[in-house]
Amino acid sequence: MSLTKKRDFLNLSDAGGNAIAAMINDAMARKAARKFADGGEWPKGMVDDDAPLKGHVLGMIFEKNSTRTRVSFDMAIRQLGGTSIVMDAGGMQLGRGESIADTARVLSRYVDAIMIRTDDHEKIEQMAKYASVPVINGLTDLSHPCQIMADMLTIVEHGKSLPGLNIAWFGDGNNVLHSILEAAALMKFNVRIAVPQGYEPDAAFMDMAKNAGAEILLTRDAAEAAKDADIIVTDTWVSMGQEHAHNKLAAMAPYQVNDDLMKQAKSGALFLHCLPAHVGEEVSEEVIEGVQSVVFDEAENRLHAQKSVLLWCFGKING
Repeated sequence: MSLTKKRDFLNLSDAGGNAIAAMINDAMARKAARKFADGGEWPKGMVDDDAPLKGHVLGMIFEKNSTRTRVSFDMAIRQLGGTSIVMDAGGMQLGRGESIADTARVLSRYVDAIMIRTDDHEKIEQMAKYASVPVINGLTDLSHPCQIMADMLTIVEHGKSLPGLNIAWFGDGNNVLHSILEAAALMKFNVRIAVPQGYEPDAAFMDMAKNAGAEILLTRDAAEAAKDADIIVTDTWVSMGQEHAHNKLAAMAPYQVNDDLMKQAKSGALFLHCLPAHVGEEVSEEVIEGVQSVVFDEAENRLHAQKSVLLWCFGKING
């Protein structure tokens, strides 16, 4: 289907709140449709009945290591009836100095959409500028919108409504938190942020959420952030390639999500983590393996949420 305006998914605001709600509903419906009446599930490689992206090819570029993003996008396009080409940047001319602009223009002649997982957010903006096909953010240092689509799907799936929800974040003010704040602006929930001095999120994302009416609390007190929270979220403290890890780990230690912290939240609070987890650092084993943890539902939902992101990019979901 040709679009009058190319749809890129670089950040959640590219779609907007109504489209995000429509994507979540579509993801839930497609996930449910892949279950048998007796509770079993279709084989993972079976194509959805409507095969809405039959004949489409997704090109995927990885400049960073990946498990969930790589496999979930690959399976997402397959279940929608399409196919994928997976490229590691080091094995492309991109890894030898070819420009993002030329790479984007060339790939646009071969594939129907591009997903890229990279470092500098400016790279994906350049990719979107020069590509004539939709470009999807699989992760940058600035944001991780596909992860938060899966997180919101998981929250709704577990019976919680997004508007008015209190989400508490612990640790590093990183790309995942930036996308949570952007989601708060669009979906009308509140965010409490417990981070050490010097590790705050980008103020632009906090201002975006506040200006949209979300309540945003920034505190150094982990217990204050956790009090009566509906959702507890953390992430790995030291990301790939970061230096001075020992200093950062020392600063982050008071923000570990453990049983004592979870007791400050509501009794039915959920624990989320985008994985991989460093158990014993940002989260205790008791929490990540406990009954409030939904991290593997969250990981599975990368697949279901990204199917709907792809459909939105191709103009098959509106909102």
